[in-house]
Amino acid sequence: MTLHPILAALRKHKAGVVLISLQIALTLAIVCNAFFIIQSRVERVNRPTGLDETNLFLVEQQWVGAPSADDTAGVEKLDTMQREDLAALRNMPDVASVAPTNSVPLLNSSWDGALSLKPGSELRAGANTRTAYYYGDEQALPTMGLRLVAGRAFNAGDVQHQGMRDQRDPTIVIVSKPVADKLFPNSDAVGKVIYLNGSAAPVTIVGVVERMQTPSVDSWNNSFAYNATLVPARIDANFSRYIVRAKPGRLDAAMHAIPSTLYGVNPMRVLDDDSVRSFTDIRAQAYRADFGMAILMGVVCLILLGVTAAGIVGLTSFWVGQRHRQIGVRRALGARSTSCITSRSRI
Repeated sequence: MTLHPILAALRKHKAGVVLISLQIALTLAIVCNAFFIIQSRVERVNRPTGLDETNLFLVEQQWVGAPSADDTAGVEKLDTMQREDLAALRNMPDVASVAPTNSVPLLNSSWDGALSLKPGSELRAGANTRTAYYYGDEQALPTMGLRLVAGRAFNAGDVQHQGMRDQRDPTIVIVSKPVADKLFPNSDAVGKVIYLNGSAAPVTIVGVVERMQTPSVDSWNNSFAYNATLVPARIDANFSRYIVRAKPGRLDAAMHAIPSTLYGVNPMRVLDDDSVRSFTDIRAQAYRADFGMAILMGVVCLILLGVTAAGIVGLTSFWVGQRHRQIGVRRALGARSTSCITSRSRI
């Protein structure tokens, strides 16, 4: 099909041309908005967590018949059980390092609070800096692969342990750079004192990490997505989480050996199919809805473009075919050129 018959057919169907133009405009508007949604979702999915995610995985387990964390004896027993797990995991041949933790970025299990520069500050919007709390020991930073940009990491003497419902404040913390910049925009945050959750107990910042994303990826968390505070403490409860870094190339082997290792320490525990997850799986799970939305928008764009293109081609082909039949009839009646069709058809 050549271009001239198409243009000639379009000139004869001005109303149809207007409708096609409106269809193209509507399709392009929808496609542009869909592309914007896809781009925003892709950028969201690709946000860095601040962790070195290679060879990293999470272990979640629960003890059966564990003592209560509501009394001192129970807390001590739970901490002993947790330290036994940590020792066994650190002795595994395929494991580089292990740290206890309450959560990790993207896990959607968040312990949130607020930081302030004044003791006893009210917990209200705008008066404090919102943050997510991560609890861990001296191996937390190297295990997660966090980059320390100022101050120092935790050492073994800094690490305490406490029951899950224990509300005691730490004496030192490490914060992420966005927190440090917001609290102390014109000075170094290391060595400065802050207050946690409206408490009057002073807490000293001993280090700053470049970036650490919060566990939640929901929209309500966007305003403080990289506000993280690390606390040197093990949380004692009837369940525990361990963040594990495997040796290079040994991720699958290390993950496969976790159940037998932990059952060897204490068989009175629950480990299901989701108890050992690579960080790749955690990321995929956290952004599953965003992946789905991007794919859906892509399919919608393809369908719209296909329907619009098929409609234009089909309608134009119909008009051109109709025009060819008219020209054929008029030539059969004696017309020798298209220029004289109109005048001869009136005779």
